[in-house]
Amino acid sequence: MSDTMQSLDQLSSLKPAAPEAPKYVKKVDKYGRAYATGKRKDAVARVWIKPGAGKVIVNTREVEVYFARPVLRMLIQQPLVAAARAGQYDVICTVAGGGLSGQAGAVRHGISKALTYFEPDLRGVLKKGGFLTRDSRTVERKKYGRAKARKSFQFSKR
Repeated sequence: MSDTMQSLDQLSSLKPAAPEAPKYVKKVDKYGRAYATGKRKDAVARVWIKPGAGKVIVNTREVEVYFARPVLRMLIQQPLVAAARAGQYDVICTVAGGGLSGQAGAVRHGISKALTYFEPDLRGVLKKGGFLTRDSRTVERKKYGRAKARKSFQFSKR
């Protein structure tokens, strides 16, 4: 019984050390690009980023041509602006499915993930901004006996 603890200070010395936070490593292909897949609604974007002048190419077209609305272009730039990396990376992406708004959200998600693969230190900034979370909201399916997902047919008493 001589190995019993006499004070709380001795008890705290027995506690194992807290586990370290996971270390994220840089994931780059042989061309020096980081790849990630972004998703939003029904759209899926495959995104490659590499250091460059800040050119964004979507489906072999300039971003100004593909996403004509300024709001969608601003949405795509959000992760780069939040990480203070605007104009430092070239972005090449292919996007399919869904509409333009969903595609812009998918590209934004892909850019955010690719940035964390290229610079793991940016993960905290992008996570706090909510750019790494996949927005899981999708269109609700149509039910039988209904006009749409929830809308009923017009009611008639006679």
